[in-house]
Amino acid sequence: MSGLNGRVAFITGAGRGQGRAHALRLAREGADIIGIDICENVASMTYPNASEADLAETEKMVRDLGRTMITRKADVRDYQAVCAAFEDAHRHFGRLDIIVANAGIIRMGPESDDFLADWNDVIDTNLTGVYHTIRAALPALREGGRGGSIVITSSTAGLKASPSLNASGNAYAAAKRGVVALMQGLAGYLAPEWIRVNTIHPTGVASGMTLNDAMRELMEQAAAGGQNSISGMQNALPLQMLEAEDVANAVAYLVSDEAKFITGVQWPLDAGFMIR
Repeated sequence: MSGLNGRVAFITGAGRGQGRAHALRLAREGADIIGIDICENVASMTYPNASEADLAETEKMVRDLGRTMITRKADVRDYQAVCAAFEDAHRHFGRLDIIVANAGIIRMGPESDDFLADWNDVIDTNLTGVYHTIRAALPALREGGRGGSIVITSSTAGLKASPSLNASGNAYAAAKRGVVALMQGLAGYLAPEWIRVNTIHPTGVASGMTLNDAMRELMEQAAAGGQNSISGMQNALPLQMLEAEDVANAVAYLVSDEAKFITGVQWPLDAGFMIR
């Protein structure tokens, strides 16, 4: 790895899980970080989101590595809030080199009584929120004239959706497939400026989205032979989930100079999930 000294990365969903892992991994390579997180729960979801204390802890961990991190509370569903948060932090650094559009949600378990809220919250976060993130920060990335890298967190669900009539599950797969089209359009358009755009497609990752009571109930049902949204999800390699750091290692490679010719790629980080 050639290092990221002097570079600045903008990361969404930075309070915990994959977002925190990305911030720490890129900081170890020398990058400074702009990080945002919603820091409040979404009513249609069945697990808690990161808190303001979680986001502050990510900032402290980055600073303990000798790098600077500026954090702001912002909901990626709100374009103006994302713009304000990014611009405030960007003024401190005066540059941007990397965008990691990572924030995402899904409702675990059965639909709520308001299935349209389940659908809309996931689409607004996982698809529209990615678009908001990129559009808010892209002018700063382009103005630098140094090229750069955009990584969008998709999922194996963005490559192969599981059978479902669950509104949140359907929305999750649709959004994660939708960001691939977004990535491809941006990758082609921005390539002459040496701005690379890729999606990553992890299998299950140990994080706040998966390590909670709602997911444990689904896993117990599946283990007992029940059919639910995760019952058919098995990796070919003998591990149940990736660690957030595994995904962060892949992101660190994609945003590095060693991957300077890689753009428009859908990278499965799937432990063989797609070959089952």
